[in-house]
Amino acid sequence: MIFTTSKKMIVAGVLTLSILTAGIPAAMAEEEAPSADFSVGLYSKYIWRGYELSNDSMAIQPSLSLSYMGFGANLWASLDTDFYDENTHKWVETDLTLSYDGAYEKLGYGVGWIYYAINADGDADSQEFYGTLSLDVLLNPSLTIYYDTDNFQGDWYALLAIGHSFPLSEAISLDLGLSGGYYFINDGIAPGDDYSELHDGILSASVSFPVGEYVTITPELYWSFPLSSKAKDFYVATSVDGDDSHVYGGLSASFSF
Repeated sequence: MIFTTSKKMIVAGVLTLSILTAGIPAAMAEEEAPSADFSVGLYSKYIWRGYELSNDSMAIQPSLSLSYMGFGANLWASLDTDFYDENTHKWVETDLTLSYDGAYEKLGYGVGWIYYAINADGDADSQEFYGTLSLDVLLNPSLTIYYDTDNFQGDWYALLAIGHSFPLSEAISLDLGLSGGYYFINDGIAPGDDYSELHDGILSASVSFPVGEYVTITPELYWSFPLSSKAKDFYVATSVDGDDSHVYGGLSASFSF
């Protein structure tokens, strides 16, 4: 793995946040303690907005999150155990997200910035800003809008999502989710001269099993499918295996403190 300048910037940002968090005065920490979460997921595929970014291999995805008083930072990566392109690094991607989230009564809101460090030939790194709104009502609907300002400048992606938890026991629940995305792409990646379509739907199911006070094990299952005929062409054109939908899943383990 080549440790690029972008990765150095990402790690430096997370270390800076960690140092600032560690230096919070004790009196403030008593009001709301900082929290951290580390997780590792093992998945049969890596799918992102309809793009199939792995094939016939396991995607290993570690994640580290820090948060305090609504402010948060997340460092996430994806490692492919047998990447389909032998000329590309198996360490596929490293992302840094900085965010702020809050709530007013039943309305939740958030803003953030994502830096995508992509290990690929050429300059593939990019950046997105996003804003999100959610309602604390039945099905917990949320709307998130992303705008790329770098390598895919001018691209928009809007994601509408709902979800519900069904208690299976006092500590265990079945979590179901459904989301739909609208994609506007102006950089020529999609088939045709432009692309502005109802894009990808994702149906998800997961069950979280707490193990002691800090550890949670979660099996997950996903189905990613196109929402229009043009989106179907997009799936086929950009997928490694040429499929027009993807069923994938895996197991994640998280440690929170």
